[in-house]
Amino acid sequence: MAKVAHPAPTLEWDTPLYQQALTQLEHALELADVPDLTSTRLRHPERCVIFSLPIEMDDGSYRSFPAYRVQHSSVLGPTKGGIRYDEAVDLGECAALAMWMTWKCALLRLPYGGAKGGVRCNVRELSMNEVTRITRRFTAELAPFIGPQLDIPAPDMATNEQTMAWMMDTYSMQKGYAVPEIVTGKPISIGGSVFRHEATGAGVVMVIERACSRLGWDLATQRCAVQGFGNVGGIAATELHDKGARVVAVSDISGGVYSPAGLDIPTLHAYVAQHGSLEGYTKDVERITNEELLELECDILVLAAREDQVTGENAGKLRCKLVAEGANGPTSNEGDRILAERGIPVLPDILTNAGGVTVSYFEWVQDLGRLFWDRDEIRRRLADKMSDAFDRVWNVSQERGISLRDAALVAAIREVSGALEARGVYP
Repeated sequence: MAKVAHPAPTLEWDTPLYQQALTQLEHALELADVPDLTSTRLRHPERCVIFSLPIEMDDGSYRSFPAYRVQHSSVLGPTKGGIRYDEAVDLGECAALAMWMTWKCALLRLPYGGAKGGVRCNVRELSMNEVTRITRRFTAELAPFIGPQLDIPAPDMATNEQTMAWMMDTYSMQKGYAVPEIVTGKPISIGGSVFRHEATGAGVVMVIERACSRLGWDLATQRCAVQGFGNVGGIAATELHDKGARVVAVSDISGGVYSPAGLDIPTLHAYVAQHGSLEGYTKDVERITNEELLELECDILVLAAREDQVTGENAGKLRCKLVAEGANGPTSNEGDRILAERGIPVLPDILTNAGGVTVSYFEWVQDLGRLFWDRDEIRRRLADKMSDAFDRVWNVSQERGISLRDAALVAAIREVSGALEARGVYP
């Protein structure tokens, strides 16, 4: 009886977003000059865990929510990464974001590897009690796979410091004592750090400011458009406004607003605080879509919404001089290629939005030592970290004649590779 050849099954995390992260890695490996051990070990995550969370809803019915946690690399230390609640969460998304988090931590020289997790749900359709039950059940299921020296979750899309407080409490109840260092991004009252909320957005502007200095630009004369007006984009818009830059457009899930003369960012924040979004705001502005914001004429375009926003379809239509990636993976590989051909530099995500994980690291260190720093101290330490990482990336880019993204990946991969070579593979 003749044997029939069967193709190897597709890896479970092999999705378009994961392929994007893997393609970036493969290209960077050609430039990084690292041994086969590094490339073999880093192409795939170390551990992927899939859960099914049975939750009692407010009406007495039960629903099952898929949930995931991916730990990409622990060679540098415990893994670190956010928890997101979103209808698009899947294993491939978590695997891609975990890989990017590994590069981010390595680039900032933090003693962490990358992780990511989430629950597939729509929090806008759920009550507070239902979100609480999802969070506590997810944490209980995660408990064997997380820990202060193993894997430390943090907030991400549609999660916040309250989510982290529930996670910390659930984990602590199982341990029998308070473990504030199990998560970061939690309330200050239970061990959170000052400046954590602003860290990612502030870090984005620190990198932009550094880039402007290297390019010979004055940040205060630049016109900026910011896609996203949440924790990252909203803070970035405020920081840019405070530094004298003209923020001509911002947007959130409801759409955007545009004024070539510049927006009043504090007034927009006050409106969002009262109404929940930018929807309905029309005073002295033109209403635009998120897609239209990307194609506005400006100097600096900040991508602070979500992945896959600049693609092969619209990259040729951008009218900016510099792109700053405040979100993870907002530029597709094809979009990246087109921007490079047009001479538009991209400040890559693993550098530009690393302020959040850096201050998360500071929070973890403070929790472990039970000794806390003030806002000025944390901001100073963050600025030092971001400046050091930017300078290393810029220098590699100039020396090798490669893009800033490639330079950031090469620098990060070499950090991980050095640790892998030193440690070897057990057994």
